Amino acid sequence: MARQLDEQLAGRFPVGRRLRVLDVGMGRGAQALRLVRAGHQVTGLEQDPALIAAARTALAGEPEGVRERMRIIEGDGRDTGVHFLPGSFDVVLCHGVLMHVEEPDPLLAGLARMLAHGGLLSLVVRNGDALAMRPGLSGDWAGALAAFDTAERLPHPRVRPDGGTPVRAVSDGRADRLSKLTGTLAGIGAPLHTWYGVRVFTDTAADDAEPPADPGTLLAVEERAGRTDPYRGVAALLHLCGVRD
Repeated sequence: MARQLDEQLAGRFPVGRRLRVLDVGMGRGAQALRLVRAGHQVTGLEQDPALIAAARTALAGEPEGVRERMRIIEGDGRDTGVHFLPGSFDVVLCHGVLMHVEEPDPLLAGLARMLAHGGLLSLVVRNGDALAMRPGLSGDWAGALAAFDTAERLPHPRVRPDGGTPVRAVSDGRADRLSKLTGTLAGIGAPLHTWYGVRVFTDTAADDAEPPADPGTLLAVEERAGRTDPYRGVAALLHLCGVRD
């Protein structure tokens, strides 16, 4: 996802521009810190005190020039209007959050309002069009059949709040369909610009599978599949990029 995000930033904003970034549900701050180190001004919004503490600890180990470009706020992504003025950010990240929100539309509308004209909204969601893939490929036929009928309320691999590699833990959560989110983004003034698949092949690997001997090749395969039809459509996660009009 980092490479996909960098691709969008490079294609949308002038080289060297210091962007104002809001990371909603920043978790331990891995993505936020990466962007701060790249020179951007980042605000991380998180409601879990333990994750906030971990992010502050990570930030404390950075050089002063990095620390002064990042602030951390305790809060819920649905209350961005309480903390910020409309149009305050060039980029808003919301990675691995919507699956834990019962009604995502108000949250998304609020995030779109935070964007300046031409700003980028980056979402990472659970793919509601591919829920049968993992149980089907593992031979869990009952689970695969259930996935077709209850697409938005199924157990799923939990995604780390910082948008990193999903953890093999199971919890109840939502999934979103590309077609519905496309309509939602258009309706809130941040129409879909492009989208990628995330974890096309690796999500179907066995939980006890050995790490690959050549992780670089694995990453290259995932990167290629994530931008190529029909593979990206069956990815476990979707990375959607909307642009504020």
